[in-house]
Amino acid sequence: MSAFDIGAIILILATVVGIINERYFRIPSVIAQLLGSLLLSLLVLLASHTIENFHIAALIEERIGGAHLPRVLLDGLLALLLFASSLHANLRDLRINAVAVFSLATLGVMLSTAIFTFSFWGVLHLWGMAIPLAWCFLLGAILAPTDAIAVEGLLKSAPLPPSLKSTIVGESLFNDGTAIVLFLSALAVIAGDRNVFGHGRFLSAMLVEGGGGILLGLVTGFLVSWLMTVIKDDEIAIIASLALALGTYRLATSMGLSGPLAVVICGIVLANRPMSKIDDDERQRKIRVFWSLVDSVLNVLLFVLLGFEILAMTVSQFAIVSAATAIPLAFLSRFLSVGLPPWLLRRNTKEPLKTPFLLTWIGLRGAISVALVQIAPQGPYTDDLIAACYAVVIFTIVVQGLLAPRVIAALYGTPPDGKGEAVKSS
Repeated sequence: MSAFDIGAIILILATVVGIINERYFRIPSVIAQLLGSLLLSLLVLLASHTIENFHIAALIEERIGGAHLPRVLLDGLLALLLFASSLHANLRDLRINAVAVFSLATLGVMLSTAIFTFSFWGVLHLWGMAIPLAWCFLLGAILAPTDAIAVEGLLKSAPLPPSLKSTIVGESLFNDGTAIVLFLSALAVIAGDRNVFGHGRFLSAMLVEGGGGILLGLVTGFLVSWLMTVIKDDEIAIIASLALALGTYRLATSMGLSGPLAVVICGIVLANRPMSKIDDDERQRKIRVFWSLVDSVLNVLLFVLLGFEILAMTVSQFAIVSAATAIPLAFLSRFLSVGLPPWLLRRNTKEPLKTPFLLTWIGLRGAISVALVQIAPQGPYTDDLIAACYAVVIFTIVVQGLLAPRVIAALYGTPPDGKGEAVKSS
């Protein structure tokens, strides 16, 4: 069985899960695909241990490991997913909420990482499980950013104030850049570099990578938006948008700049400028339909592959404890990072805890966390970090995602959608 065969099987299984869910369960599609992939992985694993000469689990592990999935996620899937989500961003709303978005995407991510790092390290030590602080820092950086695609889909039909929606979506788009800088800093610490935060190195990295990525995204975004007005064929315009996403991300990473920030900025620029001199509305509709399809297919592949990757995990007592510890601490660190700043606590609400609790509950983890943990260095704690990361991703998407409509209803007094349609993959 080749990698192509496995890819085809994944798409077929994803289609079957989607049809069954649409016909009988009607839960959000992103959650259905994740649950379906986990169930399939469990069945394959059980069959491998009970049926003689049943080697599908080992074959899947070999093929997926040989496909360099993390590299594909970082260099390809992430660029496409972030670009698709950025096309829905409203520049006017982002400008109005720029201070809140910037605070959450930078200070919020750094604070969340710090809180998780020290609390995770402390709790494991209380359990008698020693783990270096640097590895806790690595996991904290991996789990700090929220997933732009999941969050955008979560809020698509949620009855929330537009300014709050814009702030939440804006943060999820921009926090990847900060998280990746923290992740690279953690890798340097693990490798033995003790001066990562000395002599302004971290701040300079933030400014160079983040600022450079934003500048590059502006340049490529304005350039392609101008080309769009010259292009007459809508199909060529769609190809140009695809080239913009992949080209900007690749150029940014090759220049040592933030790829996620660059591709988000160029997507926002493209979405908020005219795309055609003839029929701008029709061209925008076609481009959005194309990117919605790309987004849906990639999300299906991501979660089905995540389920298969679980087959390769080594389950140990340390991994189980790490996973069980990471879930509540990830929730707590997120809550404190968005709730501690007094200007955020009292922004646009008379109830100080309402906003940070909502920001915490819909702070789903997804593609970026899975990708980062997979390229973590091999070491004695790698499998434990993978287990903890997957546990948080699955918990936030399944539990928090399914209950999000009821949480929003409890906070804002609107009846929840019984079918959970408020939570969809964008």
